Amino acid sequence: MNKDIVIRHIVERLGTAEINYHERTVRPDRRNGKSLEAGVLIPIFFETGHRANKGDFSFLLSKRSAGVSQSGDISGPGGKLEPFIDRFLRFFIVQLFHSLLNKDALMYARRRGNAAFDSISLFLANAVRESWEEIRLSPFNIRFLGPLPSYSLSMFKKTIFPVVGLVGEKWDFHPNREVEKMVEIPLQAFYDEDNYRFLSIHSPADDTKNDWKFPCLIHKDNDGEEEILWGATFNIIMSFLKIVFDFKPPEIPTQKIITRALRPNYLTGNHKKRSKLLDKILQDR
Repeated sequence: MNKDIVIRHIVERLGTAEINYHERTVRPDRRNGKSLEAGVLIPIFFETGHRANKGDFSFLLSKRSAGVSQSGDISGPGGKLEPFIDRFLRFFIVQLFHSLLNKDALMYARRRGNAAFDSISLFLANAVRESWEEIRLSPFNIRFLGPLPSYSLSMFKKTIFPVVGLVGEKWDFHPNREVEKMVEIPLQAFYDEDNYRFLSIHSPADDTKNDWKFPCLIHKDNDGEEEILWGATFNIIMSFLKIVFDFKPPEIPTQKIITRALRPNYLTGNHKKRSKLLDKILQDR
């Protein structure tokens, strides 16, 4: 796989894909002043092969630690928008951090108009800040390639705004309390239909018999641990693959099921509320 050719293709496809950042932007919650928006980085990395400029791409994702909600889930680094801080950072990214912005990706973003460009660059700043806070991924080690369509979670009344970034080189991984480890999933893993399953989720509450089944990707990490990519991040990456490579996921046989029970404190650790909360978030998936 030729790195430069693929990068140009990714930038063009993302730059011309239909997105709705400005239209989907949610107002801050007037009751508590908290933002209901979240920028998320989808980091991709090119592993050089034996020949120059030849190799394979991977997604560099984070596994959430046991000390936070949604522990064990795999996602891109990100978190809620901090309007004042992230607008301040956006100014520096657009005006000064030219190494972070792919020239063509910047051109495509500006072509969408001022309102759309402001939203894209704001959530890029949001995602870059969170990537530094969570995994110490330097802004100087990321090159913005383009935005992906937003993804809404009705349970949290939150909208995710994903942006794709090329990681220049591996770095010393220093996670904060939210992250257990990094999970590297090769692009080619998504083209192997044997990696797909239905994930059957059971609520840990004793008073519910509800089960949910979601498509997922099973990946064995470098340490031999079997990781499950599902939910919002799975759907966002499927969106990336469809937009960029016209990818269509394989049909998953109904008998290919993997079963997992969520931890009692998956959301809040509040035993009185956990059943209702889990029911709602699983419906979001």
